[in-house]
Amino acid sequence: MDKIKKVYLYTWGCQMNFHDSEKIMGLLQEEGFSCVNNPKEADLIVFNTCSIRKKAEHKFLSQVGRIKHLKKSKPKIKIVVAGCIAQQMGETLIEKMPFIDYVIGPQNISKVKEIIKKDTLVLTEDNPLVAETDLPTVRKKGISAWVNIIYGCNNFCSYCIVPYTRGRERSRPLKNIIKEIKELVSEGFKEVTLLGQNVNSYKAEVSFPELLKLVNKIKGLERIRFVTSHPKDFSDDLIEAIKHLDKVCEHIHLPLQSGSDRILKLMNRKYSFSEYIKKIEKLRTAIPEIAITTDIIAGFPSETEKDHKATINALKEIEFDGIFAFKFSPRPMTKASSMDEQIPEDIKSQRLLEILRLQDSITDKKNKSLIGTYQEVLVEESINTLLKRFIGRTRTNKIVDINTLCEENITPGMLIKVKITEAHRHSLKGFFK
Repeated sequence: MDKIKKVYLYTWGCQMNFHDSEKIMGLLQEEGFSCVNNPKEADLIVFNTCSIRKKAEHKFLSQVGRIKHLKKSKPKIKIVVAGCIAQQMGETLIEKMPFIDYVIGPQNISKVKEIIKKDTLVLTEDNPLVAETDLPTVRKKGISAWVNIIYGCNNFCSYCIVPYTRGRERSRPLKNIIKEIKELVSEGFKEVTLLGQNVNSYKAEVSFPELLKLVNKIKGLERIRFVTSHPKDFSDDLIEAIKHLDKVCEHIHLPLQSGSDRILKLMNRKYSFSEYIKKIEKLRTAIPEIAITTDIIAGFPSETEKDHKATINALKEIEFDGIFAFKFSPRPMTKASSMDEQIPEDIKSQRLLEILRLQDSITDKKNKSLIGTYQEVLVEESINTLLKRFIGRTRTNKIVDINTLCEENITPGMLIKVKITEAHRHSLKGFFK
């Protein structure tokens, strides 16, 4: 393994997984590895996997099946499976696919340099030091960076595999977070997104709202975002922080999952729809311009047409800026996977389609309401230097295609005021003069 210098790294899943891959690459780079875009060129292949839904597993199995044939023609190539599928399946992965060399769960990626120097090894044990171990990170050059603040989850929603694959909640020390963000600012990053399965549960030397206040004081940082918040822990203090801290963006992702109290109880979400809606009302009263996005699950076990209509009515009442909606996917170890009255796939698909069509119309309406307004946009990249076209993002997390007639030299990282001239479902268009 000492001669391995090229690695192919393939990632599925959420921001947390992609940030884990940045750390894996940071560790491998210290060993002299360089990243390649073609697995045929690699000596080491790393699959950083997601198991939140069956579809993610199927994508991994399809991809790893293709790599199996590559290993026949290149037997010295080594294959690492990391991430949530690695944690979920452990040794079973190597038993079923003996061409896999190493299996390493999310809590143990700090040991990736060690395992590639040994024989077949599986690392999936609980790691109590995961939140205290800072790792080298290879990020693409840009404006925005992810920063972990808390690992794991204690909520045990009945459909969710995360507590089983990422372990219990462990908050990262305050000084480590502040140090990392200051270093990012010194490298030219202007925006950070604080990551956690439930950032509201952050409990180190300070609470999450107090952490936001301290990050807000960092000179040179322009914007702060965070994902994800759990509604049961979404506090008045956090609303006040979003309202008063100038760098905290006016966007919140607050997963609802269902508009039915009966289904919410079966999901073990620990809030009712009326409690959820009260928090939305408080948010919009305090911060009228805030954009709110959510997650919705269609076809949870025993979901009736009445339950589904409750979700439809919730979408109509709240009018989210956008949603991530999925069909219920039974996951191993979760309570919901063994519940009675599993919903047929065709009904789940039909309900999901109705949800998505409704939300598309709501998103169109909300985006069109911005036409003619001026929005503060953080320029992220140039897409056509000659035509002076750029891509940026509003404080409310809406993507903007910017045309400029200005002679001023626009560069990524600048904050500019853009007049919105067109609105589409997934982006806006505007002019900077």
